[in-house]
Amino acid sequence: MLSVSKLSIDYGSNRVVSELNLSLGESEILMLVGPTGCGKSTILQALAGLIPISEGEINLGSWRATPKLKVPPEKRKVGMVFQDFALFPHLTVQQNICFRLTDTSKADHWIKLLGLEAFRDKKPATLSGGQKQRVALARTLAHEPDFVLLDEPLSNLDAALKDTLRWDIRNALKDAGVPAIWVTHDQEEALSVGDRVGVLKEGIIQQIDSPERCFSLPSNRFVARFLGEASFIAGNCEGDIATTDLGNAPAIKVDHDTAKVDVLLRPDDVHLIQNAATSNGKVTWVRYEGGSRLCAVKLACDTVVTSRVSHEVMVRPGDSVHVSINTTHPLAVYAA
Repeated sequence: MLSVSKLSIDYGSNRVVSELNLSLGESEILMLVGPTGCGKSTILQALAGLIPISEGEINLGSWRATPKLKVPPEKRKVGMVFQDFALFPHLTVQQNICFRLTDTSKADHWIKLLGLEAFRDKKPATLSGGQKQRVALARTLAHEPDFVLLDEPLSNLDAALKDTLRWDIRNALKDAGVPAIWVTHDQEEALSVGDRVGVLKEGIIQQIDSPERCFSLPSNRFVARFLGEASFIAGNCEGDIATTDLGNAPAIKVDHDTAKVDVLLRPDDVHLIQNAATSNGKVTWVRYEGGSRLCAVKLACDTVVTSRVSHEVMVRPGDSVHVSINTTHPLAVYAA
């Protein structure tokens, strides 16, 4: 099991990662997300041994690395998958996957599993982006690493291909039974693919938890906003019930034990009705999403909440509507 304890990384006098603690179980996939420049790729480079660490420890059981106890990359048995594929252009698909393998029969399993049999003798220049990434993943897994690091492996691919390939990569990692840390900017990708999600801000982990808890019970407002559309409405919380101008709802206090709170609302928590007998808000903007429309509604108190409605509901900016809280799951509440 990979274990990281109080890991800090400095670039010159700047601390870019601070006291990172995490552990990976067997075959677990941890999705690491955060804004550009928050330290995600730096963490991968440190785990791979490509850059030195300033404090803390990385422990895989078979080896242990500290600032003074250095373990070179070739001794770590780590596999890396890059966004630019990093394939040898002069080698065929099979030669790329088998590069430096003593037992090339191991490659056959991954060539078949990842649908590359018809491309064994092709050069990378003749492959699509998705095929190249499958080759890169097959090469990594054929070497039987102890853990895998993926640095935005889908960022260079189109949206339709991403949706298919993310599941192919997940299934291959599970088939290999190898733990992995997958860096991404795509919140949807993180929530749908990962066993757990870690949210990073300015080199500090804000939360590591299941996708469901990170989304529904974020540890702070930054995590709430980063992982999806988030609105906050003022209210009061007594026990496990929050009271707001949009109605009452079950609640969980995240960071406090005070009565005055701000309640986190996701668009699916807010029910919008057109042509109601009474209105309590005005639509300020509408985004068409294909199967749905995301609507922003400004309330009389100037708070803006968002609601997701069916694409068949023709809502337009300027419409007077009635919105209310409509949920059975507990909502996260924060100190006002």
